[in-house]
Amino acid sequence: MTHKFKAIAPLVGFFVLALVIAGCKPAEKKAPDSEAPQDAAAEATANAAPATTETDEAPPAPATTEAEEAPPAPDAEESTETESHKVLLGSDELFAGISGEGPLTEEQIKVWLDDPKNHETLEIELPLGLSAGALQVKGVDKNPLTRAKIELGRQLYFDTRLSSDATISCSSCHDPDEGFARHTQFGIGVGGQQGGRNSPVSYNRILSDLQFWDGRADSLEAQAVGPIANPIEMANTHDACVTCLKGIPGYQMQFDKIFGKLDIDAVGEALASFERAVVTGPTPFDYYEQLKPFEKLDPEDIEADDDLKAKYEQVSAGAKAHPMSESAKRGRELYFTDKANCSACHVGANLTDEKYHNIGVGMDAEKPDIGREEVTKDPKDHGAFKTPTIRNVALSAPYMHDGSQKTLAEVVEWYAKGGHPNSNLSEKIKKLDLTDQDKADLVAFMEACTGDFPKINRGRLPE
Repeated sequence: MTHKFKAIAPLVGFFVLALVIAGCKPAEKKAPDSEAPQDAAAEATANAAPATTETDEAPPAPATTEAEEAPPAPDAEESTETESHKVLLGSDELFAGISGEGPLTEEQIKVWLDDPKNHETLEIELPLGLSAGALQVKGVDKNPLTRAKIELGRQLYFDTRLSSDATISCSSCHDPDEGFARHTQFGIGVGGQQGGRNSPVSYNRILSDLQFWDGRADSLEAQAVGPIANPIEMANTHDACVTCLKGIPGYQMQFDKIFGKLDIDAVGEALASFERAVVTGPTPFDYYEQLKPFEKLDPEDIEADDDLKAKYEQVSAGAKAHPMSESAKRGRELYFTDKANCSACHVGANLTDEKYHNIGVGMDAEKPDIGREEVTKDPKDHGAFKTPTIRNVALSAPYMHDGSQKTLAEVVEWYAKGGHPNSNLSEKIKKLDLTDQDKADLVAFMEACTGDFPKINRGRLPE
């Protein structure tokens, strides 16, 4: 039962922060008419994906040194081996589990562990949209991703034996079928116990460092093991959990081979590896962003340039296959302009600033949840909670840190009225002049930020 974050953070505020996602930048000065077609063509080319398949949507390659500019061409065997290290995060193959049926046997695990490719450090790529955040990837420098780590983390994520009475797993509160969260106001732990915060989502964590609603965990590894020892979640102890895992030969084999040890730190590294690999796929919004620069071009200019025409046909096909409604397009304009200015906080590749804001939720309670202040002891953080991602938010109701808002329409209404007044209310929260159509359009845009989740095998755990 992991606690990361889910509710909609502030939708209003000051001028749009610098966006790293294509097509979501503040307006630049308009070039003279004679230069406009050339500049628009350059933007269209820059925003077009290099190929039509998701597997080719790689982030830009890092800069090379002079000595690296002209490496000798690898032979065919070396080229194939290098290619095998690359993987698109979110690919179903990462979560299929060790081949076979039923509980994992020791022999099946041994065969898996004996395959060197399962221990190779993966060269990761992010899907379209998220790929704009390639430079914001967190944690893999200290805990590199391998297939073996991801698979071990998958097993642990769905295994109730991590809890004190073998009834609760991470997926109990972060269920793939419920948007990697739960459609309950609060998480439910051992013995039906409930806390006071909504279960946040456990995807796109590779672009996030501090975890939990209040940011008290300094890494995904630290967060992953927190609920194990929480008395109202898994209600176990770290020592007892490790002892249990050591009594399962299939787990002992994997930890020995992958980490050279089985302790709570290794458990956290395995779980974090799995969660970092769970990312959202491209959305109608992402495909529309690729197409949008071409709308500035004269069709004759596109037709006259073979390369530009090919790129236009590519992104146009993607947008047609994943259409964004007219309502969602209007909502996009509201989202990224001052009228709603959602992007004051929901910004960047993952549509979150990863910061903490007091938006007034729950502040009318007799003893309100003080949020980030509990961690920093700084009064300015009173009632502030972490901004969640808008990606796939339509799948993870209810919303806010306390699960108090049941629909996205309720969330929009909250911001439209200016939140709940309190002494620490964020300066970004202001009453909005939105029509009923505006509100519906904002909901439609958020729904258009929904992409596919990977298919994940919940079974195949060590016997």
